[in-house]
Amino acid sequence: MSYVVAVRALCEFSAKVGDLDLRFTPSPTAEEGMAGHRRVVARRGAGYQAEVTLEGEYQGLRVRGRADGYDPARNRLEEIKTHRGDLARQPDNHRQLHWAQAKVYGWLLCQARQLTAIEVALVYLDVDSDGQTIISARHDADELRQFFEAQCQRFLAWAHAQARRLAERDQGLQALTFPYPEFRQGQRQLAETLYKAVSTGRCLMVQASTGIGKTLGTLFPLLKALVPQQLDKLYFLTAKTPGRALALDALRQITQACAQPALRSLELIARDKACEFPDKACHGESCPLARGFYDRLPAAREAAAQVPLLDRATLREVALAHQVCPYYLSQEMARWVDLLVADYNYYFDAHALLFGLAQANQWRTAVLVDEAHNLVERGRQMYSASLDQGRLLALRQSKPAGLGGALDRLNRQWNALYKAQVAPYQAAEQLPEAFLGALQQCIGLIQERLNQAPNEVEPAVLEFFYQALQFSRVAELFDPHFLFDITLRSGPRGRRLATLCLRNVVPARLLGPRMSAARSVTLFSATLNPQHYYRDLLGMPADTAWLEVAAPFRGEQLEVRIVSEVSTRYQQRQASLAPIVELIAAQYSRQPGNYLAFFSSFEYLEQVAGLLAATHPGIPLWRQAPGMDEGSREAFLARFVEDGQGVGFAVLGGAFGEGVDLPGTRLIGAFVATLGLPQVNPVNEQFKQRLGRQFGAGFDYAYLYPGVRKVIQAAGRVIRGDQDRGVLLLIDERFVEPRVRQMFPSWWHCA
Repeated sequence: MSYVVAVRALCEFSAKVGDLDLRFTPSPTAEEGMAGHRRVVARRGAGYQAEVTLEGEYQGLRVRGRADGYDPARNRLEEIKTHRGDLARQPDNHRQLHWAQAKVYGWLLCQARQLTAIEVALVYLDVDSDGQTIISARHDADELRQFFEAQCQRFLAWAHAQARRLAERDQGLQALTFPYPEFRQGQRQLAETLYKAVSTGRCLMVQASTGIGKTLGTLFPLLKALVPQQLDKLYFLTAKTPGRALALDALRQITQACAQPALRSLELIARDKACEFPDKACHGESCPLARGFYDRLPAAREAAAQVPLLDRATLREVALAHQVCPYYLSQEMARWVDLLVADYNYYFDAHALLFGLAQANQWRTAVLVDEAHNLVERGRQMYSASLDQGRLLALRQSKPAGLGGALDRLNRQWNALYKAQVAPYQAAEQLPEAFLGALQQCIGLIQERLNQAPNEVEPAVLEFFYQALQFSRVAELFDPHFLFDITLRSGPRGRRLATLCLRNVVPARLLGPRMSAARSVTLFSATLNPQHYYRDLLGMPADTAWLEVAAPFRGEQLEVRIVSEVSTRYQQRQASLAPIVELIAAQYSRQPGNYLAFFSSFEYLEQVAGLLAATHPGIPLWRQAPGMDEGSREAFLARFVEDGQGVGFAVLGGAFGEGVDLPGTRLIGAFVATLGLPQVNPVNEQFKQRLGRQFGAGFDYAYLYPGVRKVIQAAGRVIRGDQDRGVLLLIDERFVEPRVRQMFPSWWHCA
């Protein structure tokens, strides 16, 4: 048997005991941690060796990793850890884990360099004060060898089981066959191109319409590539919950058809959705599932490892049977499964679990990004932040102990930012350094309170703390790809209040390294045109391949009519109401059935729906409302029954504009009464300027491409299969413009 494990993974398996305890938080970000490591190394002598690659073996178990640093002059190995707050409050099991890692590295270094003894040191760097705390101990090589072997012995039974499973998995995957007698049209081309991209280590962008089975067509070749490309992990990333459900369903189809029980897959969900005790804090003194978590984890991990597909419900069942937290059990199992289905943020966010694990364990990964057109906006959101002065005002009025002076200073700096501002909105090229300094002081004081008495920090203070921390962290990333702006509004007693925003405009610099870190990343969607737009904004490597899969549909399946006599521009909106109502009524009279009507705003939607209800009361209609919960959205879609009749009114780009499957006669047509362009406002105008400065096509990047993409996505709700028939009315004069029409799917025949 041969099994490879990283030092960190070995120690996290063998040396963690006691409670789950998140009170010694928040920990520094990955970027802050790396920067802290560099600062420590920079202070060492000329002969200091950083990032020392080490490897050792015990009974067929290969243990590898990179020690943070070694000082030959002192014969001292250093394990560097960054932190915030008082080290005295660090839980014992945290320190125990750090010592375990340092001692394992100590033995591997002794073995590699024939040392009889070595000094092993934990170096703790406070990222806020930049102060170092060094705790060291001298160890004989034989003592360290015994410690190393003890950790390996605890891991060996698991390693043996993992090695047997992986051998069985590899054999099964090599024999894996497609779960259906034949591929759909375009599906084989997609699968073969993706397999080649992974095999050659390239990224791939795929535009393929609904109907070819993109999810199955991407998952299957990735599974087939796992063994020959020696991939450690496969990630299937989605923008929304329905995407995860589709991926899990495709996975079941593959594994059930081919009897592949040795493959292990896991669905990751957000902590707030997995938490069993949302009113409790994540430590043993508060939450019963955190108390003794690491003591009960081995049995829970063993049980979870027997389940081929750990979806949300199955994982929860295993976790509660062993009285451990489902969310943190899923974090543990992410280390031991082959395929993970998760939201984008698990790989692309600044604190992304899956990216962090891949880096720490030197995994070789391949990534699928479903509905990848969403990644532009989601990427921007991940690296943006805002602060509302109204929250600061409320916090100051509550007079939290020990914070009054710092909050007053912050408020003065806040006021100074817009003292001379006349317009409600103002953008700036530079960050307000004095304000950020005052904000950092508040963060530090609240951090001290959290360290000293975490249970006594008021919820309002804690909420402000996390928002301030996010703002501060985004500020560290600020460059010409970001926008800093100030928006004024009237507050209590007529005083002016300002909302401060750090907006990411171009996420390429932040997402690009994630693309390059994987063996291959495949972005796929029905709308990835124009491809240069997505390449530019997502930071795709220069050699990224492109595939456009021909749609399986025929032009005669969808009657596309452009109604250019009506303008839906804001200035002509009132005049457009009656013509749009008559278009809807005439089409419904001609061919009764279920339709979706899309508008640019809820206000516009309500105006048209109200007029239709008043003038044609015989046409059933139902409307999307702002902030609909999951149950309300399901009720809206439930109205679209087979052979039903009526018109559903929705907002373009909202919950019903994409990711909705209404095949057959559940939906026979759509009206799109807007070009879909984002609203012209000061923020979007700033985006246009910044994007124009960088790419020379500011209007297209800020308005046209995102707008038309939403139109095509909404239109894609009508034809879902090769037997579907339907009609699409595009209502606006601008739909006849060549630059708009050239973005339409090639199989559309517009009248």
